[in-house]
Amino acid sequence: MAAARKSSAKDRPSYRCSECGYSTAKWLGRCPECQAWGTVEEAGGGSGIRTTAPGRVSAPALPIAEVSGAQAAARSTSVPELDRVLGGGLVPGAVVLLAGEPGVGKSTLLLDVAAKASGPDRRTLYVTGEESASQVRMRADRIHALSDHLYLAAETDLSAVLGHLDEVKPSLLVLDSVQTVASPEIDGAPGGVAQVREVAGALIRASKERGMSTLLVGHVTKDGTIAGPRLLEHLVDVVLSFEGDRHARLRLVRGVKNRYGATDEVGCFELHDEGITGLTDPSGLFLTRRDAPVPGTCLTVTLEGRRPLVAEVQSLTVDSQIPSPRRTTSGLETSRVSMMLAVLEQRGRISALGKRDIYTATVGGVKLSEPAADLAMALALASAASDTPLPKNLVAIGEVGLAGEVRRVTGVQQRLAEAFRLGFTHALVPGDPGRVPSGMRVKEVADISEALGVLPARSPGPDTDSRR
Repeated sequence: MAAARKSSAKDRPSYRCSECGYSTAKWLGRCPECQAWGTVEEAGGGSGIRTTAPGRVSAPALPIAEVSGAQAAARSTSVPELDRVLGGGLVPGAVVLLAGEPGVGKSTLLLDVAAKASGPDRRTLYVTGEESASQVRMRADRIHALSDHLYLAAETDLSAVLGHLDEVKPSLLVLDSVQTVASPEIDGAPGGVAQVREVAGALIRASKERGMSTLLVGHVTKDGTIAGPRLLEHLVDVVLSFEGDRHARLRLVRGVKNRYGATDEVGCFELHDEGITGLTDPSGLFLTRRDAPVPGTCLTVTLEGRRPLVAEVQSLTVDSQIPSPRRTTSGLETSRVSMMLAVLEQRGRISALGKRDIYTATVGGVKLSEPAADLAMALALASAASDTPLPKNLVAIGEVGLAGEVRRVTGVQQRLAEAFRLGFTHALVPGDPGRVPSGMRVKEVADISEALGVLPARSPGPDTDSRR
């Protein structure tokens, strides 16, 4: 009887999460380890230990100093901003996953890359699973992405895609998108966990065997994560995030994972009617040129990866007509704006902010999330509350704490150099800024009260406490 119970327990099926490998004795709709839905699958019964016999090696192991690195040399895509993020270009055999929201311009960017990267000795194959070949041709006409060495195919079957690879023998494959291609040998709809894993695995094997670079387009979920199994991000060599507001022209390609370069680089692009172009100097998109300063505006220098960008913060305060005043932000974190309001009221002695409608925004669709923009945010709010403009050609850099202190941030010298290059001659910084560009006047501030001293003197009004 005991033996029967033991045998029954051994034959009982077990379940395993395809995302993280979590094992459980019963089926669950959501994995308790990685919180993924629909990834727990039956793994079969029994836990017998299996061994693998030694097999024939594909190539003998060599001392690492004798291994040639020529095969891993990057080749330029002829798109400098993308090369910056990739670490110099595409490495033969590398697989790159580009993910972004619908309509942000992923297909436009990769079609432009496919045309510019093609040549007599470098064929490019563009496979679309979301559109017809005619639709892609129309886009190519619009963005001037026609090339005799760019081949186009519309396929949703994995075996057909592999067949095109045998016929065209490309040096670069662009697949738009990995969630639309399916294998007939795997159960499940296109875009499912099993299908995405099989399609990605087959294309990665083909890329490594042929020395072919591959660009995969990936969809994102409503919370911004890449759709499909988490394993997909581990399998590929490079993961890029394509960001941007569809109502703005600016697009950012940000490195999330890169086996061949740094992950703190950012490429800037401008999306327009005739396609997409790289921006070597994108700071002009985030500024509003005026003859005279306007209350409620302040400039700062943010670091996107290693690239300094001058951005403008705008603020507006008006009398509220409702019991609970509005707090509206665009391009700024709501929590940091609320914190700056509290610091200004308590440490800066600016009263009545809590009773007014407050609107804050950035120019050009840029998103400021780093703490270095705190000081500019606080000065813009104080300028709007007192209705007095800040001095012209002033930039503010620094993190503001709850005690009102202005803290140091990284890359101050790089930020000041970028601001001076664009014609700004005055700056507020925390602590010792180090080397300052010749001709630039820099004032060190220790707290928010000292920083507010740059505002022109004004008689106390309903928005300003007389204790200031």
